[in-house]
Amino acid sequence: MTGPGLTSAPAGWYPDPDGAPGMVRWWNGETWSDVTTPAGPGVAVQSPPVVAPRTSVPASTWGAGQWDPAPQPAPARSRTGWWVAGSVLAVVVVVVVALVVGLSGGSGGTPVADDPPVPAGPSGTEFPPGTVRIVDEEAGISYPFLGNGWFEYDLGPMAETRTIAGQYFTTQEGVPTGGIFIAQCTSGPVTAGYGWSGPGSEQATVTALADSVRAAYYPYPNEREVLRDEALTVDGRAAHLLEFQLTWDVEGYDSTGERAALVVIDVGRPDPALLYVSIPNTHAELYGTIDRVLADIDVL
Repeated sequence: MTGPGLTSAPAGWYPDPDGAPGMVRWWNGETWSDVTTPAGPGVAVQSPPVVAPRTSVPASTWGAGQWDPAPQPAPARSRTGWWVAGSVLAVVVVVVVALVVGLSGGSGGTPVADDPPVPAGPSGTEFPPGTVRIVDEEAGISYPFLGNGWFEYDLGPMAETRTIAGQYFTTQEGVPTGGIFIAQCTSGPVTAGYGWSGPGSEQATVTALADSVRAAYYPYPNEREVLRDEALTVDGRAAHLLEFQLTWDVEGYDSTGERAALVVIDVGRPDPALLYVSIPNTHAELYGTIDRVLADIDVL
């Protein structure tokens, strides 16, 4: 509850209270999220009703995740789970949270239904100051750095690519199969054995890759709904996108599903590039990340 004359802002996207230009942060009605996202299409930014620094609020416990090896032995990986297109908004500091928290008599308040409480993951390796894009020289592509709260991917290899680069954040520790669950946006050159036979085989390759990650990195049993299976042109190069929603009901997982997209790009090298974006349904407000990343891929 709030005190007399005070306003508790409704859940939604607000200009980043830490002051990052052009970035917005999710407010669940009681606490701030741990990550930011660029303002842009698909992000409805709310007008801040009151002013208060984010430093006065405890870190959000919202969760997300992916990439924990499924019941079958996973390929060699240490992790177990798995834009900047947007107009710059005037940054305003948001919400009298310190007073709200103090008057409610607790440090975090009661979790709200549209932002389920998930243990916040540990910090990872931060990107150098000023980073705006991730450049994957091995894969031959670059794409947007997604901002504060996303860390440099350093969790080990995955079977589907020869090398791996990108970003992630931990959304759940201690999943039933061990290890962690993460949200991620990663890339790499595709490993041999996934159907690549040169230009024209983008769809066959991305289909084989999607089947591989579904079997290796998600809770089982799960169901898949294909959302998009379509040819694309990425920076003038032939590509194919497969986007899907997985759902599961497995005890011990904070998420009950995840939206993921894989795009295979013919970059003019012996191996095509794979870009993989995964967002669990505990962070459904970040689903728009997928389109913003796909719209801002450059071929090196």
